[in-house]
Amino acid sequence: MPFGLQKRLELGRALALDPTVLLLDEPAAGLNDAETQALAQLLRHIRERFRLTILLVEHNMGLVMNVCDTITVLNFGRKIAEGGPREVQNDPEVIKAYLGESADA
Repeated sequence: MPFGLQKRLELGRALALDPTVLLLDEPAAGLNDAETQALAQLLRHIRERFRLTILLVEHNMGLVMNVCDTITVLNFGRKIAEGGPREVQNDPEVIKAYLGESADA
Protein backbone atom coordinates (compact mmCIF):
# COMPACT_ATOMS: atom_id res chain seq x y z
CA MET A 1 0.00 0.00 0.00
CA PRO A 2 1.42 3.45 -0.89
CA PHE A 3 2.71 5.47 2.05
CA GLY A 4 0.10 8.23 1.69
CA LEU A 5 -2.70 5.68 1.88
CA GLN A 6 -1.08 4.08 4.92
CA LYS A 7 -1.27 7.45 6.66
CA ARG A 8 -4.98 7.75 5.81
CA LEU A 9 -5.56 4.24 7.13
CA GLU A 10 -3.85 5.21 10.41
CA LEU A 11 -6.27 8.14 10.76
CA GLY A 12 -9.22 5.86 10.04
CA ARG A 13 -8.07 3.40 12.69
CA ALA A 14 -7.77 6.21 15.24
CA LEU A 15 -11.24 7.55 14.38
CA ALA A 16 -12.76 4.07 14.73
CA LEU A 17 -12.10 4.37 18.48
CA ASP A 18 -14.45 7.41 18.62
CA PRO A 19 -11.98 9.78 20.28
CA THR A 20 -12.82 13.19 21.70
CA VAL A 21 -9.27 14.41 21.02
CA LEU A 22 -7.07 13.27 18.15
CA LEU A 23 -3.34 13.41 18.88
CA LEU A 24 -1.14 13.39 15.77
CA ASP A 25 2.65 13.31 15.86
CA GLU A 26 4.27 14.37 12.57
CA PRO A 27 1.47 13.08 10.31
CA ALA A 28 3.04 14.75 7.24
CA ALA A 29 6.43 13.06 7.73
CA GLY A 30 7.42 11.37 4.49
CA LEU A 31 4.54 12.81 2.45
CA ASN A 32 5.04 14.73 -0.77
CA ASP A 33 3.39 18.13 -1.35
CA ALA A 34 0.22 16.73 -2.95
CA GLU A 35 -0.20 14.17 -0.17
CA THR A 36 0.35 16.89 2.46
CA GLN A 37 -2.31 19.10 0.85
CA ALA A 38 -4.72 16.14 0.82
CA LEU A 39 -3.90 15.50 4.48
CA ALA A 40 -4.70 19.13 5.34
CA GLN A 41 -8.10 18.85 3.66
CA LEU A 42 -8.76 15.55 5.43
CA LEU A 43 -7.83 16.96 8.85
CA ARG A 44 -10.13 19.96 8.37
CA HIS A 45 -12.93 17.59 7.31
CA ILE A 46 -12.33 15.32 10.32
CA ARG A 47 -12.34 18.30 12.69
CA GLU A 48 -15.64 19.61 11.31
CA ARG A 49 -17.47 16.32 10.78
CA PHE A 50 -16.51 14.67 14.06
CA ARG A 51 -16.25 17.92 16.08
CA LEU A 52 -12.85 16.85 17.31
CA THR A 53 -10.04 18.77 18.86
CA ILE A 54 -6.84 17.85 17.04
CA LEU A 55 -3.49 18.22 18.76
CA LEU A 56 -0.94 18.36 15.98
CA VAL A 57 2.81 18.05 16.56
CA GLU A 58 4.29 18.94 13.19
CA HIS A 59 7.30 20.59 11.59
CA ASN A 60 5.66 21.14 8.20
CA MET A 61 4.70 24.79 8.60
CA GLY A 62 2.51 24.80 5.50
CA LEU A 63 0.32 22.12 7.03
CA VAL A 64 0.29 23.80 10.44
CA MET A 65 -0.67 27.19 8.99
CA ASN A 66 -3.42 25.68 6.82
CA VAL A 67 -5.02 23.48 9.47
CA CYS A 68 -4.57 25.02 12.91
CA ASP A 69 -6.72 27.69 14.55
CA THR A 70 -4.35 28.11 17.48
CA ILE A 71 -0.61 27.43 17.37
CA THR A 72 1.75 27.04 20.31
CA VAL A 73 5.44 27.29 19.45
CA LEU A 74 8.07 25.62 21.61
CA ASN A 75 11.79 26.24 21.49
CA PHE A 76 13.90 23.83 23.54
CA GLY A 77 10.82 22.90 25.59
CA ARG A 78 9.87 26.51 26.38
CA LYS A 79 6.75 28.15 24.98
CA ILE A 80 7.78 31.20 22.99
CA ALA A 81 4.53 32.06 21.23
CA GLU A 82 0.86 31.22 21.05
CA GLY A 83 -1.91 32.54 18.85
CA GLY A 84 -3.42 32.34 15.41
CA PRO A 85 -1.36 31.40 12.35
CA ARG A 86 -0.65 34.97 11.18
CA GLU A 87 0.18 36.17 14.68
CA VAL A 88 2.62 33.31 15.32
CA GLN A 89 4.14 33.52 11.85
CA ASN A 90 5.03 37.18 12.42
CA ASP A 91 6.22 36.80 16.02
CA PRO A 92 9.82 38.11 16.30
CA GLU A 93 10.83 35.39 18.78
CA VAL A 94 9.51 32.65 16.47
CA ILE A 95 11.34 34.16 13.51
CA LYS A 96 14.55 34.39 15.52
CA ALA A 97 14.27 30.82 16.84
CA TYR A 98 13.36 29.13 13.58
CA LEU A 99 14.72 31.37 10.84
CA GLY A 100 17.71 32.96 12.56
CA GLU A 101 18.53 36.63 12.91
CA SER A 102 17.41 38.91 10.10
CA ALA A 103 20.06 40.56 7.93
CA ASP A 104 19.17 44.01 9.29
CA ALA A 105 19.22 42.95 12.98
